Amino acid sequence: MFDVIIKDASLSYDKKPVFEGLNLTLKGGQWTCLLGGSGVGKTSLLRFIAGLNASSRDASVSGTALCQDGVELNQRIAWMAQQDLLLPWFSVLDNVTLGQRLRSSVFRRQKISPEHLKKAKDILSRVGLSDKEQELPQNLSGGQRQRVALARTLMENRPVVLMDEPFGALDAITRLNLQDLACELLHNRTVLLITHDPLEALRLGHQVYHLQGHPARLTDPIIPPEAIPRSLDDSQLMSLHGQLLERLRHEEAAL
Repeated sequence: MFDVIIKDASLSYDKKPVFEGLNLTLKGGQWTCLLGGSGVGKTSLLRFIAGLNASSRDASVSGTALCQDGVELNQRIAWMAQQDLLLPWFSVLDNVTLGQRLRSSVFRRQKISPEHLKKAKDILSRVGLSDKEQELPQNLSGGQRQRVALARTLMENRPVVLMDEPFGALDAITRLNLQDLACELLHNRTVLLITHDPLEALRLGHQVYHLQGHPARLTDPIIPPEAIPRSLDDSQLMSLHGQLLERLRHEEAAL
């Protein structure tokens, strides 16, 4: 486990700043949750960490996102998006092994090594989809599709996981179940989760930040007590939820 250190991060599009001089440390083996209004730059920050913003001709980027050991992040990241992004013509098993296929020789992309195949089947079993290996995404529920997306993320076996509102489109019970599952299966990974839901952030985050303003800046973190995922029966958690809602509401009104 290692920290991920974002230092003096600045990003602008067409000379309009999204954020400037932003500093953030993602604690190794912990979940950092990031709240913020639509359009404030949450996804742009994730893309900065992943090194993706520089691909735009309109973008001006500076600052660094490095592991604590000084190594760049580009080979250590797995990304789980809000949409499941499953390829509709691929089976569940083929979607989970997509990364291995893309990294294989063009002549071998139709084949997966026995080792990778076993690993994919084991992961699908852990997310409760061992009986859906050959199903197409169109035959799955929304919760099942997100489980496939989580399995694909785990298949990458990266120490750093960037999650962009992956549970936002799910019903309340499915969301809770997938939160629990993600906490279990991403144990000891360094996770950055973007969410619009303060309760989700408080339930999952070891540190909870709010990104606000133009250009965007980070507030001081909230550090909820106890281990994750936290119980919704915890009166301390619900009290903190109320305080955070008021804080978010007043901060947004002040902008």
